[in-house]
Amino acid sequence: MIRSAAKIVMMVLFVFFTITTGMDAWAAQATDAAALKGVKQGKGIFLISLDNPQKTAQYLKIIEGTHQSMAAQKVRPDFVIVFVGPTVRFLTTKPDDELGAKQQESLASIAATVKRLKNMGVKMEICQIATNFFKVSNDSLLPELKLVNNGFISLIGYQAKGFGLVPVF
Repeated sequence: MIRSAAKIVMMVLFVFFTITTGMDAWAAQATDAAALKGVKQGKGIFLISLDNPQKTAQYLKIIEGTHQSMAAQKVRPDFVIVFVGPTVRFLTTKPDDELGAKQQESLASIAATVKRLKNMGVKMEICQIATNFFKVSNDSLLPELKLVNNGFISLIGYQAKGFGLVPVF
């Protein structure tokens, strides 16, 4: 009985180490070196138009991680985020009643990530056409955001300045 228990433990340990070692080797192969070769600054403009607060929270965290990863790879990130469409409903200190209490965790995550991104130097703009359309009071926007007249004009301007478009829909 003890021998079979020992065999099971040994098998479990073998499988565990095989899987984790294999995963580490696979992870070590993933690299951004080819894309970033010779790049000193990464200029990206993220266009975010999502109708779901959970997805918005998730993508903002991914952008935050992208910023950190790029910096860790010795490339200076220069990011701008432009919020258009229904996403503007999640970027206010007074969300509409439609979102309800069940969305509070996602809304809090969005606000916290927006604050961290601002502290990292990420510029964030919010489209006034969208805030007007979705009836979001510009006075209630998260303070880290800059209100612009037209988010599409921001996209065109930043792309003309060499920023690469990263659409998030």
